[in-house]
Amino acid sequence: MSTAIPTSTSITESAVIPAHLSHVWHFIKLQDFHTFWSKLKGSDFVKGASPETDVVKWEFKDGTMLDVKQEEHSSIDHYITYSIIASTPALSYSSVVSTIRCYPITSGAAEGQTFVTWSGNFSSDADAGVIEDARFKRQEALADLAAKVTQKK
Repeated sequence: MSTAIPTSTSITESAVIPAHLSHVWHFIKLQDFHTFWSKLKGSDFVKGASPETDVVKWEFKDGTMLDVKQEEHSSIDHYITYSIIASTPALSYSSVVSTIRCYPITSGAAEGQTFVTWSGNFSSDADAGVIEDARFKRQEALADLAAKVTQKK
């Protein structure tokens, strides 16, 4: 009998970001995540990695390096989808595809602000620890984004 904890391999975290959609959307570019996400040391394009789409290397402050491939991008519907295509050190699971979507809040107490979701769909070999780590990282990144967009220049 397996001792692995059964877990869902998809997650979605969300937040209301206290800024207009046009301001928030400006930060949702793979190469610019380091400008708001405190866990990232830097992010740069990987030249020549893919002829059909952008690949960006994310360097985390703990030394982890991820090559992130943009799978989809819509400036009309305000979302990006990306996958991790390489990692140092190696990941403990086969794959993940993530999507960040931004929605304008058009009425109510939060009118003029932005609702952001960050989902992840992991391969079936991702365990509960991977899913929880991804959940916490998304929560931290969304909090960092909220802090960044409300900074005074």
